[in-house]
Amino acid sequence: MPAHPPLVLVRHGESTGNADGLFCGVLDVPLTDLGRDEARQAATLLRDASIDPDLILTSTLQRSTESARIIAGALPVRPRIVAAQWRLNERNYGALTGLSKSAVRAQYGADAFLEWRRSMDVCPPALSAAAFAQLHRSAAFRGQPAEAMTETESLRDVVHRLQPLLEERILPALEEGETVLIVGHGNSLRALRALLEDLDDAAVRDLNIPTGQPYLYDTGPSGTPISRSGRYLDPARADRAAITLAHEGGT
Repeated sequence: MPAHPPLVLVRHGESTGNADGLFCGVLDVPLTDLGRDEARQAATLLRDASIDPDLILTSTLQRSTESARIIAGALPVRPRIVAAQWRLNERNYGALTGLSKSAVRAQYGADAFLEWRRSMDVCPPALSAAAFAQLHRSAAFRGQPAEAMTETESLRDVVHRLQPLLEERILPALEEGETVLIVGHGNSLRALRALLEDLDDAAVRDLNIPTGQPYLYDTGPSGTPISRSGRYLDPARADRAAITLAHEGGT
């Protein structure tokens, strides 16, 4: 066990949207059987590293909450789970939500595809009024504040919405001596790492977050990470998965 309680980030296990090659974003899709296995493997890695989370924070989307429940259920000491942290939700891909990535790339070209997926400041086309209304009625967003509802987002928008959660919930919990596990999404974790590691835009663009791979930050007495970079608990497998993601166009 590290000298001070660590912070651990893990992307949810594979979802049906991941398996189908879709722009998932705020689409509330479940895990696949492989995704559930990945969540169990993440718990094994935490156990083997003697990491016992006190607190698990998830998004409001079921692929995050289901992964968290699987991980928590496989740990020797049950952590408390605080779900419905809308600031941890996946980036809203607007009108691309639910579309095939390969079809979008074929229709709009590689440049637009990569700009929408990987740039910091470019938003995809916005959701239609009907799609926005449907999102508002969905279980994942029911009862959430108005600021949780967007028609589209850039990655910079995700960074901005995550900053209050980091400053007001995550860092204070670490400072109080709690080991914190964040079960997030590819882009919400890219944004969180941008804040924790002070990454420039180029580094964030090239960052790929594989599913089900715990990423650990050692912390100091104040709760803040003592290094600007963390480490994967299974670096070889995580690196292979990240390379595969990069070949597919990124997280």
